[in-house]
Amino acid sequence: MTTKAKLEQQLDELKSDYVRIQGDLDKLEFVKGRVSSAEEQLIRIEGEIAAVRKELERFN
Repeated sequence: MTTKAKLEQQLDELKSDYVRIQGDLDKLEFVKGRVSSAEEQLIRIEGEIAAVRKELERFN
């Protein structure tokens, strides 16, 4: 079973990854680079964040 602390840590890491990838995406858009991979990663992370938040609700 996953603990609340582990879920919160996982959520923090996912948020950090999301912010980093969003920054990369902004740079790619600026230089007219290929953004589809970064967009796919953001969508995947959004799903993971939602799943972790749902698990965290069990502790509240």
